[in-house]
Amino acid sequence: MYQKLTPKQKALTINLDPTIYGTFAEIGAGQETVRHFFRAGGASGTIAKAMSAYDKDFSDAIYGKEVKNRYVTQNRLRKMLRYEVSLIEERISRDSNPGRKYFSYANTVTTINFDKTVKGHGWVGIRFQVKENEDYNEIVIHVKFKENDATLQQETLGNLGVNLIYGAYNYYDNPRRLIESLYDEVSTDNLEIDMIDFSGPAFAYVDNRLMSLQLVKNNMTDAVIFNSQGNNMLPADILYKKNIFAVRGSFRPVTKVNIDMLRNGMDMFLKDAICTQEETEILIEITISNLRADGDIDERDFLDRVDVLGKLGYTVIISNFSEYYRLIDYFSHYTNGDIGVTMGVNNMLMVFDEKYYKDLSGGILEAFGKFFRNGMRVYLYPYKDPETHELLDSSNLKVEENLKELYKYFKHNNRIVDITNYNPEFLEIYSREILRKIACNIGGWENQVPEGVAEMIKERGMFGFKNELSLKQFS
Repeated sequence: MYQKLTPKQKALTINLDPTIYGTFAEIGAGQETVRHFFRAGGASGTIAKAMSAYDKDFSDAIYGKEVKNRYVTQNRLRKMLRYEVSLIEERISRDSNPGRKYFSYANTVTTINFDKTVKGHGWVGIRFQVKENEDYNEIVIHVKFKENDATLQQETLGNLGVNLIYGAYNYYDNPRRLIESLYDEVSTDNLEIDMIDFSGPAFAYVDNRLMSLQLVKNNMTDAVIFNSQGNNMLPADILYKKNIFAVRGSFRPVTKVNIDMLRNGMDMFLKDAICTQEETEILIEITISNLRADGDIDERDFLDRVDVLGKLGYTVIISNFSEYYRLIDYFSHYTNGDIGVTMGVNNMLMVFDEKYYKDLSGGILEAFGKFFRNGMRVYLYPYKDPETHELLDSSNLKVEENLKELYKYFKHNNRIVDITNYNPEFLEIYSREILRKIACNIGGWENQVPEGVAEMIKERGMFGFKNELSLKQFS
């Protein structure tokens, strides 16, 4: 465990390092970060310039105008960071300042509004050198404020900024520790970090998906999203005012059942919502509890699953929502559009299990109020019992006696609908059996996964597959 320093101690440590030199540009919430460095003492050798380009016209004159006049954006932040570094390079001679590592710190934020209906959010980042003649690195984060007072939010922002600058120079070789240090003197009850991005030569080995996973794992945010190219996406950017269709699973590995469930459920959803696929965000969800199913999170296994889903063109959300209603509640914070999920019969039985809602004051009724909100529909994929061969769907699944009428209500009002256009052959596919065959090097599973997935599993040795065996053995 590393020793936690106060913001003043961190600022003083940076100020006393004669090799660190840079600028501060803060928009929207005052110069809260740089104030720590001024107060700590010895700032004259560290701070080249501190500014607050608060007025939009003045800010535009410096950094240029933004599309749709949006200033609290990642694009704006990166413009600020790069512009300020270019000024240092232009105005401060390297010959006269040997050994100095330049940086620019910036933030663009909006704090809580007057009516306290919008708590505020922002972008915070640093562009910095680890060595004098190396290319620059960048760390960019998105934050959401939780406090109900603008002054408190500004203080939190100031502490976060100090932590980021100190972490960049002291923990760049250990990004996990750097992420943890962002919350020194900052409570997760006061601030949420829902996206982080590392780039540059110091982070050439860093997979930003793993860094985002740390945010969820450490309860710094509830969910993170990656697109099919593996890039971190801001949830607000990808979900805002969209229709959303999601499927949850382990995808270890992804099977033809998963794809059949998603595609047929999505087709029904698009018809019911009277919308196009372009107006809908389709998400594959994996929960942290699923990743921890076999103990601690296996990061290689996590990346394998995400890589396969990305290869198939899907966007992935990693969440800490064990219960379905929490996932729907999360979506509803970003959109008033239609929401649909597809699931199997076994998952539906879990949804109707009261033991999962003991911590809610309103119990299962409170959970269902959030789950079936705003016309949300469940598209139910049938299940074939491998022993009895009985086909289970919404008409014959058995919920507890005291919940039967509640179940009938949702079914009667078309909030639970059966997927009827499924491939009967896929009902004989069971992911656990496929995983067992892969681990035991038993053939016959290849035609039960989507095209290209078997080759990827074999080439990368996923899920226990032994690379030393000839691929021809299973062809």
